[in-house]
Amino acid sequence: MLKFICLGSGSSGNCYYLSTDSTSILIDAGLGIRTLKRHFQTFGLSFSRINAVLITHDHADHIKSVGKLAVEFNLPIYATTDVHQGIARNYCVSPALQPENKEFLEKDSTIEIGDFCVTPFDIPHDSNDCVGYHIEAEGVRFCLITDIGHVTERVKEEVSQANYLVLESNHDSEMLMAGPYPAHLKGRISGPLGHLSNREAAELLANSSSPELRHVWLCHLSEENNHPELARKTVDTVLRSYGIVPGVDFKVDVLRRKVPSEFYELVP
Repeated sequence: MLKFICLGSGSSGNCYYLSTDSTSILIDAGLGIRTLKRHFQTFGLSFSRINAVLITHDHADHIKSVGKLAVEFNLPIYATTDVHQGIARNYCVSPALQPENKEFLEKDSTIEIGDFCVTPFDIPHDSNDCVGYHIEAEGVRFCLITDIGHVTERVKEEVSQANYLVLESNHDSEMLMAGPYPAHLKGRISGPLGHLSNREAAELLANSSSPELRHVWLCHLSEENNHPELARKTVDTVLRSYGIVPGVDFKVDVLRRKVPSEFYELVP
């Protein structure tokens, strides 16, 4: 049985756990190590069972604990060459990753990690590099797309193939523009290398999802420029305008910033 849990989602730290009976992986490790350990204890998880840590990009809220995970638990850290270079330069990663803990990914090249077939693909974002992940296991296609500045044809393709999808719904555009952020930061967030808005996420789902999609989790919500119910309502309204009924055609849940989700069982 394939299982999924979000341990944190947002600028305070991102980390997702995916497992079969014999293989477990983390996607991103942006929570503090003490927080990660506390969540692992709460859910009865074990670092000794983790086979790999996959990194999307080199911003602090996605890599904060990679050094400690690598050293303390001898975990392999998978990332593209450019992301590894960004991790090496990032002040928040301590201790630094050692060569024996670095594993290198190439975009659009599939690797096997235990029960998982993992394919990273390009995501437009203002980091050193950024990837989403298409992961197949036990007859399930799982996809994670976060920190995405604009929707590409490849992103549409991935959404169209997914059975289960974690998708960024970072901000409400009106809240962002009316809020206290300086103009340059508003421009960065809303720009082509920034973050996906609620409406953009909804339009992507409406135009690209297939009847094979079963569950969507909206992730990486802004604390200042969004609200879980606003994200949910916006996506619900847009989907219904296309004749798609959340909860009937597929489930939609909102992942919280600092509170882990429940454990989800992902069935074929």
